Amino acid sequence: MNDSTRPVTEAPSPVTKTGLDIHDILKILPHRYPLLLIDRVLELERRKRIVAIKNVTINEPFFVGHFPGLPIMPGVLIVEAMAQAGGALLLTEVEDRSDKVILFTGIERAKFRRPVSPGDQLRLEMEVTGWRPLPHMIAAKMRGIAYVAGKKVAEATLSCQLIDSARGRASAGDGEDNGDAE
Repeated sequence: MNDSTRPVTEAPSPVTKTGLDIHDILKILPHRYPLLLIDRVLELERRKRIVAIKNVTINEPFFVGHFPGLPIMPGVLIVEAMAQAGGALLLTEVEDRSDKVILFTGIERAKFRRPVSPGDQLRLEMEVTGWRPLPHMIAAKMRGIAYVAGKKVAEATLSCQLIDSARGRASAGDGEDNGDAE
């Protein structure tokens, strides 16, 4: 058998950790209490999807005012939890993540189906629908669905960019209008 007739086999892919505990998450995401909104990653498939968990407790600071006597997790924080799950997926792709920052660039088709209350466990499923490495950034788009007890509570399509953190600091104070509105 010569070189031209050997069967082609793919090199084995490196072993990828499929779950992350809170200590792993803290090494990946820059967020900290009270804005760290994921507690565990159950599944992680590189550049494809991630499944994360947020345990919702009455101790969350936002429940003090949202709403007294009827605690409901704000929808914007459910979307933020989805974004953090997607950010964890994106940041696992770069080795120099301490020098990077992820910025939201879009939220589309956000829908909220049911309230999320203390005692609920939010299951955040994010699927990559677009991934574009560019010269000084990675642009990504992800479709997310949040569940509680198997029932859909929220969904959204999120866009973001992974950029050098020095670039983010420079553009924040340069006075230029980049067209983004918050």
